[in-house]
Amino acid sequence: MIVIKYGGHVLDESQTDDPIITMIAAAHKAGTQLVVVHGGGPAINRNLEKESIEAPIIGGWRKTSAEAMQVVQSTLSGSILRNLANQFIAAGAQAVGLSTADGNTMRVKKFLPEIEGVKTDMGFVGEPSSVDGKFLSLIVNAGYLPILSSVATGVDGTPFNLNADIAAGAIAGALEADQVIFITDVPGIYRNWPDQASLISSISLSELSSIAHTFQDGMAPKVKAVIASLESGAKLARVIDGTNPENLLDAIAGTGGTVVSK
Repeated sequence: MIVIKYGGHVLDESQTDDPIITMIAAAHKAGTQLVVVHGGGPAINRNLEKESIEAPIIGGWRKTSAEAMQVVQSTLSGSILRNLANQFIAAGAQAVGLSTADGNTMRVKKFLPEIEGVKTDMGFVGEPSSVDGKFLSLIVNAGYLPILSSVATGVDGTPFNLNADIAAGAIAGALEADQVIFITDVPGIYRNWPDQASLISSISLSELSSIAHTFQDGMAPKVKAVIASLESGAKLARVIDGTNPENLLDAIAGTGGTVVSK
């Protein structure tokens, strides 16, 4: 089984013939068991701006007020999720649009990230407190392709904004995925972030863990997600540049990007 995180920065809501979706659908139709978790940062930014709601990115995390959370939920679990599911269906996949909260897949608790050495309240931002892969396994084994938005809930039903990388990593771990692929807009993980010349082709989990504190901005939660996925059961993690869709074919085949192994 492969879990794919479809990054918001390579996702275009207006697109109706996304080659990445075509490739994922083709792999699904060929019998590869897949789960897709999507982000949507740029679309959230646009919708927040329309509503004149501030939700700044601090240390790679979006500070999410109650007002902002309504926009996040309607964007991720509404327009983006339905558009993606529609595109996958058009490409011939048996797609099912869900959120990470559905079927008791994930419950979250309030997340207090450490930013510049200080634990910081980011509002309605969550981190996984429990993950159960049974529901998704049933769907996948029945021949369906789950498409998941990264909106989750606490045990009391309160919605939380969950970083899509973190969601994908946690789900990959719970499913003991053969591989989790993080599709983003950079070639992989840079040893000396953000120096592109320091691109890593392969690295062990222990070595990545030792330098995890050096990453900033959007790469910080991505590295956190990679580490968590492997520690919780996934066998392999790979970070690839989705601006060239051919990279996804290579990743599904087991090559390219930055690969992280135990």
